[in-house]
Amino acid sequence: MRGQHLSTASPSPRPVPSSPAQAFLQAAALHEQGRLWEAEQLYNAALRADGRHFGALCRLAAIRLQQSRFEDAAGLFRRALKTERDSADAHQGLAFALTGLERLEEAVRHYQRAIALRPGFAEAHNNLGHALQRLGRLEAAMAQYEQALAFNPAYAEAHGNLGNALHLLGRHDEAIGQYERAIAIRPDYAEAHWNRGNALRSLGRLEEALAQYQKAIELRPHYAEAYNSLGNTLRMLGRSEDALARYRKALDVRPDYVDAQVNLGAALGALGRQQEAIAEYERALAIDPHDCNALSGRGHALARLKRHSDAIASFERALAVDPEHIDSLTGLMLAATDTCDWARTAKLRHRAIARVTAGQLVDPFTFLGYCSDPSLQLACAKTYIRYKVPELPPRLWSGGSWRNDKIRIGYLASGFHEHPTGYLSAGLIEIHDRSMFQIIGISAGPDDGSEIRARLMRAFDQFHDVRSKNDREVAALIHDMQIDILVDRTGYTANARSELLACRPAPIQVNYIGFPGTLGAEFYDYVIADRIVLPFDQQRFYTENIVHLPDSYLVTDSKLAIAASAPSRRQAGLPEHGFVFCCFNNNYKITAPVFDAWMRLLQRVDGSVLWLLRANAAAEENLRREAAARGVDPARLRFADRMKLDAHLARHRLADLFLDTLPYNAHTTATDALWAGLPLVTCCGEAFAGRVAASLLHAIGLPELATHSLDEYEALALRIATDPALPRRLRDKLRQNRTTCPLFDTEKYRRHIEAGYVKMWELWQRGEPPRSFAVDPLIDAAGASFGELDGGAAPAGRAGPLMAGR
Repeated sequence: MRGQHLSTASPSPRPVPSSPAQAFLQAAALHEQGRLWEAEQLYNAALRADGRHFGALCRLAAIRLQQSRFEDAAGLFRRALKTERDSADAHQGLAFALTGLERLEEAVRHYQRAIALRPGFAEAHNNLGHALQRLGRLEAAMAQYEQALAFNPAYAEAHGNLGNALHLLGRHDEAIGQYERAIAIRPDYAEAHWNRGNALRSLGRLEEALAQYQKAIELRPHYAEAYNSLGNTLRMLGRSEDALARYRKALDVRPDYVDAQVNLGAALGALGRQQEAIAEYERALAIDPHDCNALSGRGHALARLKRHSDAIASFERALAVDPEHIDSLTGLMLAATDTCDWARTAKLRHRAIARVTAGQLVDPFTFLGYCSDPSLQLACAKTYIRYKVPELPPRLWSGGSWRNDKIRIGYLASGFHEHPTGYLSAGLIEIHDRSMFQIIGISAGPDDGSEIRARLMRAFDQFHDVRSKNDREVAALIHDMQIDILVDRTGYTANARSELLACRPAPIQVNYIGFPGTLGAEFYDYVIADRIVLPFDQQRFYTENIVHLPDSYLVTDSKLAIAASAPSRRQAGLPEHGFVFCCFNNNYKITAPVFDAWMRLLQRVDGSVLWLLRANAAAEENLRREAAARGVDPARLRFADRMKLDAHLARHRLADLFLDTLPYNAHTTATDALWAGLPLVTCCGEAFAGRVAASLLHAIGLPELATHSLDEYEALALRIATDPALPRRLRDKLRQNRTTCPLFDTEKYRRHIEAGYVKMWELWQRGEPPRSFAVDPLIDAAGASFGELDGGAAPAGRAGPLMAGR
């Protein structure tokens, strides 16, 4: 080869050993020098001469362990034990090989035999601990690591393994101490630095974790796991582009590293680069076709691209591999409802209810659309929060009280952007009484640069974007600001941060609007509701104390703009004549029983159409097919494209009646319809999510449009559609009530919710525990009376700090 200088001299032949003993000695010397191939030849030569040569068997087995040829190693150690049955080393070696083969119980027995033969065998104690740890017996594993350290206190690997067990038990501070001891013994111990980084990351000490991963890489430049962990931590810090580079470096080092490939796909997906994400998931699946995380990640990316059929196939492949893979089950449940695939949702409903009944994990928000039983919703939420927060972290607020100049309200939300709750909330945030309250925004969701985000940022007294901060950091920020009442506007929806509330950063913590149900957690004190969405007799299904606002619990914004002009019916793809039933709810809320009623209405109202929101091709195809199956021309289903909010509100004028869904009602969508002047018919469900539209109708003075069975719902809709005068009367009443009834009276709503906040604050200041109560509709925060759950009245004099600064 070019550049090589080859000697023309013949290599000196290695002397042929004259006996198995001589062959073994030469092989052992070569083995110590790392010349494994040559050593292997001589060990085999010794064994050809003496198949029972104990040393050659064990040494050749050790080479097989280095090569990860565990089956061959196990066979050699078994042969060695036939020669010397009481060799502690051979039992330990066999156990090590069995561990590599995942035959862990058998490995444990051989480690125990090695220890019985040599009680001070530190390596066997350490390795036994590892096998026990792999079996999930962490306390027993820790005892073995401690035994190893009792015999050899300078055993760095045993310190590291003890740290790993403590880390898995959530005892991260103790784990860090063990890693530090391991590093003190062996400063070049790259794995200990990596594991220390993992423990620091679990404690939310992300910058320190980064430093440990960098140190591990400095010690071992081709440390793929450290690059992968570095990428994960950078993502947690919001540095997604930097994370991509680290995942790619991990893959440069180890091209078959599936975890890094999957993480790269997830990072690309989070950046909105779904096609690239799918390509990375495909690469991971080319390495391991059964990797559930890759299958699930690909499914979610496909769903975001509205390729729902492909997404469903990917989720189902993952669940065929691991039926307990919760991310895939959640993805499948969402995709099935998003596409109105009711045959699949029926099967998934039984599966989800069975899981919740058995105390198994199901995503609570997804479950709301599958089951309206409030007792099961509570069970679902409790299981979920135990999974998310298996052990409560140390409380930041541990009792006592303080007094700020004004009551400090912190709104934590992921929807401070172009999001329904963002539009609902802006007016309230702007008009909160600043003489009594300081209003602080804590944003966990995206910054989309929208007008509504800018409006919200201006409305708050302080605004903190906390996306790049971990839960402990955000909790510390909230506690350091001495926020009196922390209002969680997200619950268990996208970008939820319920784990930070587990740190108890504020003395009063409230579940409000974001999640229409219980959060099932002991660290939420109140849920804001009203007498319709959540009657007091449902308290047993809520871990939070119920607070009733006098009208509807749902805030609205009376400044919401409606475009001055609307398209014609022809321009909107609607018939110029005929009754237009409308439902602009997301497709996932449309269920078969409700659709049955809709189709019967179309059959009974000549020339009528059903106007729905266009979401994805699969849903449209399924809905048209379901209409045909019910004897309705699929062409009578019309689909509206998405558009800017003011124009969307204006086109409501083209419809005659909004038909609500069950078990999950229209919420913000219902306020849109009512604000735009479109009457709405609803059916009250069993639980919070299915009773919101009824609450809104009562607050707008149209309680007669809230029914209590699907039969009543269908009959009322039919009566409205077949009585030419009735739709006009309803529109006229709605137009009048919009300015006179409470639903769109943001100022009145402000007084009521502030009264609720003051009541919560006063109970805390008096050292009393939280309790359910109803805000008196006649008294606002400047007054002195609140209706109690037991029907009595408790005085609520003007609070001390509310006078400050006035």
